[in-house]
Amino acid sequence: MAAAAAFWCCWPVLAVLLVVSVTRPAFSLTEQYPTLSLLQQELYRPQGQGGRGCPEFLVADWGGEQYAAAAGDCDSSFLNFHDLDCELQGSPACESLLSLNTEKLLSQAKLLAEQKRVPFATKDDSINEELAVAYVLIGSGLYDEAIRHFSTVLEEQPELISAIYGRGIAYGKKGLHDIKNAELALFELSRVISLAPDHPEVFEQRAEILSPLGQISEALADLTKAIQLKPSARLYRHRGTLYFMSEDYATAYEDFQNSLELNKNQPITVLYKGLTFFHRGLLKEAIESFKEALKQKADFIDAYKSLGQAYRELGNFEAATENFQKALMLNPNHVQTIQLGGMMLYHHGSLEEALKNFKRCLQLEPYNEVCQYMKGLSHVSLGQFYEGIKAQTKVMLNDPLPGQKASTEYLKVKYLREYSRYLHAHLDTPLTEYNVDMDLPGKFKEHWAKNLPFLIDDYEEQPGLQPHIKDVLHQKLENYKPEIQEMICVADHLGSLMQHETPGFLPNKRTHRAMGLAALEVMQAVQRTWVNSKVRINGKSRLMQWRDMFDIAVKWRRITDPDQPVLWLDQMPSQSLSRGFNNHINLIRYSEISFCSESCARI
Repeated sequence: MAAAAAFWCCWPVLAVLLVVSVTRPAFSLTEQYPTLSLLQQELYRPQGQGGRGCPEFLVADWGGEQYAAAAGDCDSSFLNFHDLDCELQGSPACESLLSLNTEKLLSQAKLLAEQKRVPFATKDDSINEELAVAYVLIGSGLYDEAIRHFSTVLEEQPELISAIYGRGIAYGKKGLHDIKNAELALFELSRVISLAPDHPEVFEQRAEILSPLGQISEALADLTKAIQLKPSARLYRHRGTLYFMSEDYATAYEDFQNSLELNKNQPITVLYKGLTFFHRGLLKEAIESFKEALKQKADFIDAYKSLGQAYRELGNFEAATENFQKALMLNPNHVQTIQLGGMMLYHHGSLEEALKNFKRCLQLEPYNEVCQYMKGLSHVSLGQFYEGIKAQTKVMLNDPLPGQKASTEYLKVKYLREYSRYLHAHLDTPLTEYNVDMDLPGKFKEHWAKNLPFLIDDYEEQPGLQPHIKDVLHQKLENYKPEIQEMICVADHLGSLMQHETPGFLPNKRTHRAMGLAALEVMQAVQRTWVNSKVRINGKSRLMQWRDMFDIAVKWRRITDPDQPVLWLDQMPSQSLSRGFNNHINLIRYSEISFCSESCARI
């Protein structure tokens, strides 16, 4: 959505205000008062302060995420003993067997054998007890000891299915980060399938080895075979989870629905079902699913977090805040909720509150790249460039490992740091005296807008931070002159009128103020033009043109959020336009990249 075009869609309202503005004193917004200062000072004022606050009628802001599969389902983590059929909340079969002494280990093994819970149990009770010992060792985390025990049994009976199966599980549990363990686990499980091809649990176990290795299609094939042999709620849920991770949300929904038809009491499955709605943009259906998950599990943190995010996407700030707070009441250190809440606050225009969230997030996870990036962005948006660029540099130093895909934050941070340096260098320069479209190199703008890696030949970095240019100081509304307070209040009201009152648009009080101030400055520019027919642009006076008014709105929009490049399309490199620039723009969730061309500006 082009910022300038969006601004001028409200032209009928502004046309009336332009006439009214002739009778008002003209305050030059960008010459007398720093623009960041006007945006930074308190956006919401308490009422009843004797003229210090605005009149009441003028007061008006998941990609795929990883969710813990074990929330509410003890059998949902990979490489469990599926035969144990453990129950929620403290079933003896699910409890850890760590720190067992020999007597307890043998006792537990004997109980396991007597209850016929040894996978692929034989008719020989003594052999079953030997096998049970090795399985208890796996449950105790003693994988090497379990492998040795199974190997000893296999020396006497090389094709004993239970021992082959158990050794395969032990190799997998030992750690798939070592490719040798993964290969041995797959080898053993494949041997079991060749010897006993009609057991669904073996296909499931092999799928759980294949999926972390990135062999998703092979894992899906194994789970499909397991479902054909013996459908179960767990198998449908596991396959649905893989489809979900593959971003095939419609097919994932079908599997989750099939799982719930076999077992309705599965809060994690209901949650994932809701997420398939969420990622397809069906937010109201997602909300109903998240609420259903909470009915089944009242302390389900991920459900509250997801519900809050769904309301945030609908633009319902109050409901989103309420559910994020409920999640944090259950766990004050839940990093994902703190992070998502901070991002919502940022896009709502509550930068100082957002900054608190990102700092808290980094206290809990010092290497959280998203929170580090958003911390830097919040500081810069507040005019605190020293702290902002310091945080940005930390993200830049977090280079991806060989073969690892660079994060979105890592790709964007170099552009943000350069733009932050540019803004800082022009902090004491009136907004009308510099031009981003003309000052920034064309290749930089093109790569920034397309979110490409920062590989620009012969690029000259922006000036570093200069000590004589100070950060923007926080200003309270009452510190301004009465006429400026009135102007800011009017700007807030004008800006709120430009808000789309429809689901999907989160109100941003910072953007409201910026566009309200832009409207007032347009009025002032037109008023001056009526007097002498000229305007001052980039330090020079000339006749006012239609684009000069649009430039005012575009410049105010730019300083609202340094993370969003708002650029004139006809000022981009000519080769980008000839290749069809709009076909290459990356559309990123929760953000926008705004362009305006002469054609869109004339709408």
